Amino acid sequence: MNPAAAANQKEEFKLKDTKPQLGERWPHGGTRGGGGWISSERATSTYDLVEQMFYLYVRVVKAKDLPTNPVTGTIDPYVEVKLGNYKGKTQHFEKKPNPEWHQVFAFSKEKIQSSILEVFVRDREMVGRDDYIGRVIFDVNEVPTRVPPDSPLAPQWYRLEDRRGDSKVRGEVMLAVWMGTQADEAFPDAWHTDASSVQGEGVFNIRSKVYVSPKLWYLRVNVIEAQDVEPHDKSQLPQAFVKAQVGNQILKTKVCPQKTQNPMWNEDLIFVAAEPFEEQLYLTVENKVTSAKDEVMGRIILPLHIFERRLDHRAVHSKWFNLEKFGFGALEGDKRHELKFSSRIHLRVCLEGAYHVLDESTMYISDQRPTARQLWKNPIGILEVGILSAQGLQTMKNKEGKGSTDAYCVAKYGQKWVRTRTIIESLNPKWNEQYTWEVYDPCTVITLGVFDNNHLGGSGGKNDSRIGKVRIRLSTLETDKIYTHSYPLLVLQPSGLKKMGELQLAVRFTCLSLANMIYLYSHPLLPKMHYLHPFTVNQLDSLRYQAMNIVAVRLGRAEPPLRKEVVEYMLDVDSHMWSMRRSKANFFRIVSLFSGVIAMSKWLGEVCQWKNPITTILVHVLFFILICYPELILPTMFLYMFLIGIWNYRYRPRHPPHMDTKLSWAEVAHPDELDEEFDTFPTSKAQDVIRMRYDRLRSVAGRIQTVVGDMATQGERFLALLSWRDPRATSLFVLFCLVAAVALYVTPFKIMALVAGLYWLRHPRFRSKLPSVPSNFFRRLPSRADSML
Repeated sequence: MNPAAAANQKEEFKLKDTKPQLGERWPHGGTRGGGGWISSERATSTYDLVEQMFYLYVRVVKAKDLPTNPVTGTIDPYVEVKLGNYKGKTQHFEKKPNPEWHQVFAFSKEKIQSSILEVFVRDREMVGRDDYIGRVIFDVNEVPTRVPPDSPLAPQWYRLEDRRGDSKVRGEVMLAVWMGTQADEAFPDAWHTDASSVQGEGVFNIRSKVYVSPKLWYLRVNVIEAQDVEPHDKSQLPQAFVKAQVGNQILKTKVCPQKTQNPMWNEDLIFVAAEPFEEQLYLTVENKVTSAKDEVMGRIILPLHIFERRLDHRAVHSKWFNLEKFGFGALEGDKRHELKFSSRIHLRVCLEGAYHVLDESTMYISDQRPTARQLWKNPIGILEVGILSAQGLQTMKNKEGKGSTDAYCVAKYGQKWVRTRTIIESLNPKWNEQYTWEVYDPCTVITLGVFDNNHLGGSGGKNDSRIGKVRIRLSTLETDKIYTHSYPLLVLQPSGLKKMGELQLAVRFTCLSLANMIYLYSHPLLPKMHYLHPFTVNQLDSLRYQAMNIVAVRLGRAEPPLRKEVVEYMLDVDSHMWSMRRSKANFFRIVSLFSGVIAMSKWLGEVCQWKNPITTILVHVLFFILICYPELILPTMFLYMFLIGIWNYRYRPRHPPHMDTKLSWAEVAHPDELDEEFDTFPTSKAQDVIRMRYDRLRSVAGRIQTVVGDMATQGERFLALLSWRDPRATSLFVLFCLVAAVALYVTPFKIMALVAGLYWLRHPRFRSKLPSVPSNFFRRLPSRADSML
């Protein structure tokens, strides 16, 4: 790629400023504002972060007194609304002369091609053309405009006309026709011209919806002990363990080390459960007969709603539960209900309400409130997001021989998910939908993703395709400021980095209480139970995976469903998978962190080498001042950082952060590394490819192994100073410590610091190119590397 093309590509990957016309602007004049527009005096508006879109609304309520077919004696009526080339139809009712539809049609003003709106009432016929019953005609230019927050326009009865419009016919239809915007309450459930080609159940998959994540709880099952458990072979004592299952989650305790009929475990098993509780806790006590064979000795099934909901770290009362005998066959009849002998198990079970159930990574968490609503604090702000449009989207599929994209946007913050309506067959869709969230912590992230809808046929289809994703951290936003930017939608594919388009957003973070917001910065990010009784790293990974699965399943059962592939992409379900590209990116992030330290050490090296004599002399002067007045050292450091912060305020970021291709190491990733990143787990590649990647991984791990070994060697040398592993070296160091202690005791500290500083800043003429004596001594110390196999 030539330099000019590379520069243009880098510009394409950057955030762009936009200046959309936001807010409500109403035509047809008014007393306020000039030029025939009404400007609202309200400080905020429901739709003040989006561009206004006008629609012609037609509400078809019902009909009455419709004439029946003279042949069949019945009527199957439906209504057809026609405006230019666009036609919308209601459902038909069989044998119903007084039908009720309560359906709204919305025609985009930009696509209106006619000044006449026609509403037809027809009789559906099984064979041949549908019979014409009558029609009502409206002049679009005479339609009234409804300005929110006015009440809805009252529908009226209209007499039907014949085909020529000369005379009235039998029958009436109740209609309301008005001009409004997307702020109208009829907008979300209306039939749109944007989706006029969608038929059947596919209509439900294009509407905008708001979803709420299920309320998640951690279920803590403390398995204490069991009594009187009997194996099938009564001549052998059992070696028992407990297996617990909630839904698809299965956990086991350790096997009791002793063979006994009264085993003890005292282990915690943690599950994720969602309200309403549909699963049950299924416990079995099993005997480890052999390494490959387990036998069930008893079981119990407990509904989750019977367990106590704990709001703090106080102890929960334990209970004994009788176990059902397991293994009776059908021929045994009702023996399982006999109470001649009972095994029982001792449990302490509770639903943890003081934890936040993590279903997303803590790196970009959007909610940190505990499960129990009683523990929630008041919100500290409001987040408003206007999802305006997308520009330059790539074609995602072929439809009738030509490329097309049916795009919709999903936003997730806290427990609230929103999904815009789907714009059909458009590479530049305009949604102009606005949503609001309560903010409980500013150090959270909102995630927005754009997808291609593959379920418009109403029957399954393949998964919805990813177009791109945007994350915005709220703490990087200034309060009460509207950010209007176009975010690049970047997607990594096996073929490399690809820009799929741009997403145009308007974002505003409004602060409700500045004092509470500042107060939160001194508090931990997660609820206190995460720190008082923390989970292990392995537990957190497993629980997060289970929580993501539960959220995906529950949202997939909504109508229209928020599909599993969408939820997993928004929650970064595969963020923990191995990636050579991501490993390189994280390594260079660490390198960049130390770049300031490295630059400072280089500068100090130049000072010590007297590269710039004036700078070195000034450093000497500062050093003498700090030696004479050591109480100035800490104030000087903090004053210096204060001045740096004030100086950097002029160059502060003016826009939210976005996906950085250079930081992600995405532009220069090797194709095979990307192919490995997108491989399934377990792998589905050929054996020779796996061998090559394994060898590459071994070489990288070998370098890491060498670095870790070098670090261990330096630490062991430090410990060897006093370990007498090398008796001569330890003798010399102990003697040096004695002399240093006496010298520091009799010599003022200022004198010692002054001598050490002058020696460090000495002129190159008094320096040697050989390593220093302390360095030579340290490198000669022994380490345990000699004992490694």
